[in-house]
Amino acid sequence: MKRYFTFLLSVLFIISCNNTTESAKEVTSDTTSISLQPLEIEKDTLPGPITIIIHGGAGFVDPNYLKDDIRKNYNEKLREALNTGYSVLMNDGTSEEAVIAAIQILEQSPLFNAGIGAVLNAEGKPELDASIMRGRDLNAGAVAGVSRIKSPIAAAYAVMEMSEHVMMAGAGAETFIQNQGLEMVDPGYFITERRKKSLENARKKEMGDMKDKLSLTYSDFLNRKFGTVGAVALDKYGNISAGTSTGGMTNKKYGRIGDSPIIGAGTYADNSTCGVSATGHGEYFIRNVVAYDIAARMKYLGQPLADAAEEVVMENLVEMNGSGGIIALDRKGNIAMPFNSKSMFRGYINKKDEPHVYIYKNEETE
Repeated sequence: MKRYFTFLLSVLFIISCNNTTESAKEVTSDTTSISLQPLEIEKDTLPGPITIIIHGGAGFVDPNYLKDDIRKNYNEKLREALNTGYSVLMNDGTSEEAVIAAIQILEQSPLFNAGIGAVLNAEGKPELDASIMRGRDLNAGAVAGVSRIKSPIAAAYAVMEMSEHVMMAGAGAETFIQNQGLEMVDPGYFITERRKKSLENARKKEMGDMKDKLSLTYSDFLNRKFGTVGAVALDKYGNISAGTSTGGMTNKKYGRIGDSPIIGAGTYADNSTCGVSATGHGEYFIRNVVAYDIAARMKYLGQPLADAAEEVVMENLVEMNGSGGIIALDRKGNIAMPFNSKSMFRGYINKKDEPHVYIYKNEETE
């Protein structure tokens, strides 16, 4: 079982790197412990079209910075992630396989705060978090505060599938993942010059603004970029999965962990309601249990996805000065991507060769 599981994750990683139809077919070439049979559902609740949505972080990116090749690079990488995840779905893959494949594309790009290019903590080290949840059976897995696991989202999946636990952290998580045969790396693998400079600037700001370092304002966070990445997918079987991967916050201290690996805060999935992945100021997403709150409003109040997401992100979070956004998808294929920051890298695809990518409000990129 362990050798098969290692093989499955290796195939997923190949998908994320090569983005080919043939590699997508390999994902489902063997029999797995995951049932690929359609759910027994009523006709009026038949699932919508296979769909995947992604985000690459919320906050504020100056339009003057996102010019020419820089903007093109972001657009291309987001589209690559969408097409990679969608190809898995088109080849009868499961929603969790699609989520992992899409997120691994973003983890391998220094443009985002996940995997390579993750931000650095106060000691100048990367500390990565990730989580995944499957709406079919409400199973979930997460890792937190790891620095030697090449693909944190694959590690979260390993915790979900290969252990009795939901979350593992630090050295213990790394030991478990290494024992499963997943690829391990030196922490320096994740570090880029861009993130070193960001840490240096954060330290200078902290030293020059001691009086306010423990109480950053809402406007402070509106003008920061949270490069957390995430994906939510709906497969042909009517199953929803959601995943999130991040490097956390620049200059974070004392083993700080945000919302990304916390089920119900940064990630949640339930076939009966929706799947959610969040990005933003994690402390507020934890305190508001944002991902679960959206699903709960649908379940107990009967709110449509768009209304539930809008109320949580644009009203509840704003009232508490919490900045960021979410992506959400229900099993009818309805999409919600609200954010209260200045920008959020995001996109979706529900039709082959037609990925839609956005950065600012009411604007689709070229």
